[in-house]
Amino acid sequence: QVQLVESGGGLVQAGDSLRLSCEASGRTFSSNAMGWFRQAPGKERQFVAAINWNGGVTNYVDSVKGRFTISRDNTKNTLYPQMNKLKPEDTAVYYCAGHPSPFLVSRRPGDFDSWGQGTQVTVSS
Repeated sequence: QVQLVESGGGLVQAGDSLRLSCEASGRTFSSNAMGWFRQAPGKERQFVAAINWNGGVTNYVDSVKGRFTISRDNTKNTLYPQMNKLKPEDTAVYYCAGHPSPFLVSRRPGDFDSWGQGTQVTVSS
C-alpha cells in the first residue's frame, strides 16, 4: 500500500478556486493510478476524478467536468486536483486514493486500496 496525506482544504466562496495536494510515500507512486473521492455529510463516498500512472488518461464525474482538473507529479510523489468555479454542492471531505493498477480501471471506492485521511472543503454561497 501507499501512504497518502492530503492538504489544501479550507473555506472558500462560490466561484473561487482551490488546489488540493496529496503526497504519497511507500509503494512507488508512479506504479499506481490515483483518484479523488468526496463525501458530504449523510451521503456515500462519491468518485470525483482519476488519473492513470503517467497522467495521460483522466476521468471525471460529470458534475465536475470543465471545472476540476486532476494532475500528478511523479517526481514529487504528489497528486493534485485544481478545482475552479466551486459551488456549494462541492462541499465535502475530499480523499485521495491509490489503485493497485497503473491503469484507470474503476470508479468504485472499494477497488482502491490506499486512502488518505481526508481534507475538508467548504464552499459558501
